[in-house]
Amino acid sequence: MPLRKVSNFIVALRRRSLNELAPFAILALAAAMLAVFAKIADEVVEGKTHAFDEAVLRALRNPADLADPIGPAWLEHVMRDITSLGSFTVVALMTLVSVGYLLIDGKRAAAMFVIVAVTGGVALSEGMKHLFARPRPELVAHLVEVQTASFPSGHAMLSAVTYLTLGALLARIQSRNRLKAYVVSVAILLTLMVGASRIYLGVHWPTDVLAGWCAGAAWAMACWLLALWLQSRGEIEPATDGDVAGSG
Repeated sequence: MPLRKVSNFIVALRRRSLNELAPFAILALAAAMLAVFAKIADEVVEGKTHAFDEAVLRALRNPADLADPIGPAWLEHVMRDITSLGSFTVVALMTLVSVGYLLIDGKRAAAMFVIVAVTGGVALSEGMKHLFARPRPELVAHLVEVQTASFPSGHAMLSAVTYLTLGALLARIQSRNRLKAYVVSVAILLTLMVGASRIYLGVHWPTDVLAGWCAGAAWAMACWLLALWLQSRGEIEPATDGDVAGSG
């Protein structure tokens, strides 16, 4: 067998292995995120996280004036801008733009998948806020206006749901692994930045954000598993030729 054919066979075999292992890896990660969320929620309900939460919030403020965040004045403005990336308005716009693109590209089922994933994440976030009804931090001044309950952080959860889902979709239409890694890395970075901004601005306890990240990531991965299953049944448009299923 010519060397080129052997090389192509090895590449095809490797892709098949990744295709078969990807759903199990995603399932394991989703289960791990749920386990961490459950642990945090249990600790919050029992009041065991207060010392940690308070220490982190105090560390981000001027000891002489808890209304004054650490860092230069421009950092507060930057954090306000970053936190808006996880707002309902921005998330809704990002979702509508992405859905519009998918519809124009003829991927109606994928567009519906995005809508279900994001709206389901919103509903889940609001439901958990009402269930836990944790008050917002009063230890430090809030640097942006807030109205809902604190646990879990809606901004952290919705940014995880939206950006991880869209990042996975974008990664699947890339043929180069470097581009896939870049897209997913940006999605993760945006999610982390939004959550961190909520703590810096004093509107969430750190455990609110950690829980939001875990719940959002678990939801995004669960939706992606569903998408892979539907795709295998031909109910969602397949990825671009040469792509590795589930690699996002």
